[in-house]
Amino acid sequence: MQSLQGKAALVTGAGRNIGRAIALELAHAGAMVAVNVRASRGEGQSVVDEIVARGGTAMLAVADVTRRAEVDAMVDAVAQRFGRLDILVNNAAVRQEATFADMPYADWRATMEVCVDGAFHCIQAALPLLKKSDAGTVIQIGGMTAHTGAARRAHVVTAKAALAGLTRALAHELAGFGITVNCVAPGMVDTVRNAASATPLPEHHAQHQPLLARRGRPDEIASAVVWLAGAGGRFTTGQILHINGGAYLGG
Repeated sequence: MQSLQGKAALVTGAGRNIGRAIALELAHAGAMVAVNVRASRGEGQSVVDEIVARGGTAMLAVADVTRRAEVDAMVDAVAQRFGRLDILVNNAAVRQEATFADMPYADWRATMEVCVDGAFHCIQAALPLLKKSDAGTVIQIGGMTAHTGAARRAHVVTAKAALAGLTRALAHELAGFGITVNCVAPGMVDTVRNAASATPLPEHHAQHQPLLARRGRPDEIASAVVWLAGAGGRFTTGQILHINGGAYLGG
């Protein structure tokens, strides 16, 4: 079902795992997709090639979301290629673990810069195009530990909690333009973790067990993003949508 036919989407951090699944599912639903990566150009191009091979439309968008000039150039390139931007998915993140006492301030700042500042830059840069859309939407990819807390993840928990706050604030501010803003909070998802951006075996995974007795799949997170981006999600804004198999029963 091509429910997003004619729409254009930008997905940050889309070279692998949840970001990759979101890009593929948005394309499957008919959207033109800009696949953003910072350095893993080969992974990003692989996602673009897969979308095109399936009959979709996609472009590679290489940019560091912490650098405003690169973000502005990326959004301009999307506008030139697709002529519009309707869906922005802020997925780029780093998820390393460290005890708070031993955490270098540089690691704290790096996490904030990618997760929070990156979302700020992307939303602000995309806003003129989103305002022109008849169904503009911003979807943040948060995380379960922003709501449960977790040891050795003070920087990640704080950054993802900030995304939830930004979601609620912008839902108010952008509603007048018909733009919805929501946050999908995954938990306990099977992903391949790159040592440069995520700890291979997060400590908190041993503390939470999904009621459904399995880990989630990236495409199950992606399906929620597609719903929020489509007609079914137009009356949903300012919400945190938890998808974790019952590992956390949040409000």
